[in-house]
Amino acid sequence: MTIRQCAVLVGGLGTRLGALTANLPKPILPCGDRPFLAWLLREFVRFGVEEFLLLTGHLSAEVEARVQALSSLLPRAARIVICEEPVRAGTGGAVFHARDRLDPQFLLCNGDSLFDCNLAGLLAAGCTDEPGVVGRMVLRRLDDASRYGVVALEGDQVSEFRERPAAGTAGVINAGIYLFNRSLLDELTPSCSLEADIMPRLAARGALRGTVGHGYFRDIGVPEDFARADQEIPALLRRRALFLDRDGVINIDHGWVGTRDRFEWTPGAREAIRMATDAGWHVFVVTNQSGVARGHYDEASVAALHGWMSDEVRRAGGTIDDIRYCPFHPEAVVPAYRGPSDWRKPAPGMLLDLIRAWELDPARCVLVGDQDSDMAAANAAGISARRFAGGNLAAFVRPILQA
Repeated sequence: MTIRQCAVLVGGLGTRLGALTANLPKPILPCGDRPFLAWLLREFVRFGVEEFLLLTGHLSAEVEARVQALSSLLPRAARIVICEEPVRAGTGGAVFHARDRLDPQFLLCNGDSLFDCNLAGLLAAGCTDEPGVVGRMVLRRLDDASRYGVVALEGDQVSEFRERPAAGTAGVINAGIYLFNRSLLDELTPSCSLEADIMPRLAARGALRGTVGHGYFRDIGVPEDFARADQEIPALLRRRALFLDRDGVINIDHGWVGTRDRFEWTPGAREAIRMATDAGWHVFVVTNQSGVARGHYDEASVAALHGWMSDEVRRAGGTIDDIRYCPFHPEAVVPAYRGPSDWRKPAPGMLLDLIRAWELDPARCVLVGDQDSDMAAANAAGISARRFAGGNLAAFVRPILQA
């Protein structure tokens, strides 16, 4: 399951940061070599988001002036739209005023916190929510939850929101990431708070679910946490990367597989991708697709198949961050695809393009392939490679992730 739209709350005042937010909203503050918001959007792009609605209020013009720069920092193309609230409206009001732009299902997140967790867990769980459930939120367990309000759970049902516990008390907190359907809009007014007004009411009638995530969390609302984010996040989010060949690795190679009816998952393939996502790795697919050049199928069929693959992987709890394919072949039947290409393995073009787009360190990348051409492409790109000879892909990948 892939959700294509994410609304981001970026209109807070940021008063606890003092002079830092006198002229800039919190999400635009520099974090390493780019705005904090750029790191946040990059994380959602990994899970298939193609449109961001920036719900602005305070200093909206400063956010709008940086839309082009934010777009240029994303490793995959995504549309960024400004939705400015007409008056200060609270978090729920900000969503209310963007109602005409919202998809039937949409992600929503706080623009001043980042949770490095596997969001596919949220997406997969959302597939199974029964009618009457308005939304699902990501939660995080803390050994000491005294800085935050806590969430009570009955199974995965959010039953109550409680005040801050005593110091040293463990608890589950709201991590500021949500998956809602449009029935949320029936609950909203032009000025309201999601946290104080809306979600407690949803919880009271059993309409809110929770998915517990695991990983690094940072809210930049206070100076010491902002300083830590500035040091920690740029290093954390420049991840290790697993490159996977497709035919013969992810799926059984039946010869020029271009449609779902001929696609058969390799045993353990979806589990391997989930494991890599859980471990904090990027996962990329790099595949020669000479079936296009040979006239067996077209590029639209490849795109449709890869879209379905990505949906199925997210339904299984992992994500394919990005895909590159090469449709060219020197002996193509289709003239438009006839000739050499530096993207066709054993050339390294597909790998190099992903390394550039996602700002990867080749020394922290591994390719898994089944052909000599895969090994040669990895070598030319300066990354290590492992040859997969068949069997269970998850069992093969596990020691790579643990190394």
